[in-house]
Amino acid sequence: MKQLHPIMFVGTGSDVGKSIVAAAFCRIFRQDGYHPAPFKAQNMALNSYATPEGLEIGRAQAVQSEAAGIPCHTDMQPLLLKPQSDHTSQVVLNGKPIGNRDAYDYWRRGERFAMNGEQIDFRKEVCAAFDRLAARYNPIVMEGAGSISEINLRDTDLVNLPMARHAQADVILVGDIDRGGVFASVYGSIALQTPDDRKCIKGIIINKFRGDMRLFDEGRRMLEEICHVPVLGVIPYFKDIHIEEEDSVALATKNVSPSHTSPLTPHLSQVSVAVVMLRHLSNYTDFDALERDPRIHLFYTNNVEDLQKADIIILPGTKSTLHDLYELRRNGCAQAIVRAHREGATVLGICGGFQMMGVEVSDPDHVEGDIERLPGLGLLPVSTTMNGGKVTRQTSFRLTQADHVSGKAYEIHQGETLPFGDAKPQPLALLEDGRADGYFVSPQCMGSYLHGILDNASFVDFLLKPYATRINQKAEAFDYQAFKETQYDLLADHVRRHVDMQRIYQILQDND
Repeated sequence: MKQLHPIMFVGTGSDVGKSIVAAAFCRIFRQDGYHPAPFKAQNMALNSYATPEGLEIGRAQAVQSEAAGIPCHTDMQPLLLKPQSDHTSQVVLNGKPIGNRDAYDYWRRGERFAMNGEQIDFRKEVCAAFDRLAARYNPIVMEGAGSISEINLRDTDLVNLPMARHAQADVILVGDIDRGGVFASVYGSIALQTPDDRKCIKGIIINKFRGDMRLFDEGRRMLEEICHVPVLGVIPYFKDIHIEEEDSVALATKNVSPSHTSPLTPHLSQVSVAVVMLRHLSNYTDFDALERDPRIHLFYTNNVEDLQKADIIILPGTKSTLHDLYELRRNGCAQAIVRAHREGATVLGICGGFQMMGVEVSDPDHVEGDIERLPGLGLLPVSTTMNGGKVTRQTSFRLTQADHVSGKAYEIHQGETLPFGDAKPQPLALLEDGRADGYFVSPQCMGSYLHGILDNASFVDFLLKPYATRINQKAEAFDYQAFKETQYDLLADHVRRHVDMQRIYQILQDND
């Protein structure tokens, strides 16, 4: 195949659809016979993923690599910032945490400053990661971050136009017409660039269009006239294609109603599953498979009354276990979860949620913050101690209570969880290297460190077994992996229909 220039999708703002558009092009290039790979120099997100090497990257690039049909790698996303509070973030470089950083200090000092006594040049690190990736794949599908017009941060920007210049990438600006003001946001984003950066922008894509496409024909012509950049496509808004999202903004669109009624499957008696909404909730893509399962009605809540209506309550992962545990005790959710379990509800904890289900969580070295110890929910006879080490790895598992239940998952966590007092070990699962994971009290009370465990149909069947008599027996287990592959193809088809691929290929091969 011909060598193509790298292509970078940047935005007029956050949540305009850059990640989804980049995923679409990863799949399009793969369909067209190329060997693409995604790249985002720096990301800020709590929703992360473990690579096959046991390192950590943002979830969006893991999704894009899946769309491209290749294993994810830290070179696809070398710098990850995981917010721990409104002012600090854990810094993950090339898949490994290297310390915490104050946001003001980070953005003011930019690419060079000391962490843990070592001088680190972040710009050099992210450029080296791109170079390694570009030597192995064609083309590189790059993604910017936020808005490209944050001119106050231009000198320390590692991810947008400075990265495009290093990569010699063709830049496509994505604007969200659904939020309004698309003319001002697109024109302003281009006008605020330096002359050299403006030359990098080779096209515009208008995203999330609703209504009759013909109504924007004049708008398209006007944008090209005032911006002197071609509009390469207008992509309609869609609701029937489901791609995992990384930004916490997506949580606002999640279902919050405990109602069992499903307009799509009114003939089924669904099991009601509540995911406890935590302030620092992470890896909420753990529940995407459950959202699509016709046997399940899934909703997110921190409402005490709604928790009482759930058949199954899931305590999810969190970046700040102790702070979220404190909040659950303050708002009454902790007591409501214990009461619901006593009255027959299943409670499952994943990662930080597993830690919360124990007798206590302690942080003597202040790894997470200023809270040294809190009592847990007391549903599992375990105790967790936070420490500076971080476990990140992909693994296979097999349940100890059901030999036929197995699958693949991944770990991203801090802290060590052990049986409390004289409690005997009762692991939920055995991992491929012989290690034990989690704790099992009963099919209606268990916890695990395994993210992605709910992507495995056999484990979901195990979770639903106590409610089998209420589920229509014709409702089949949901194959999430096959579902995701279908969604990538649908996304690629949707985008391909509404962008000028011939012109994009011309731009990516143009030597001028």
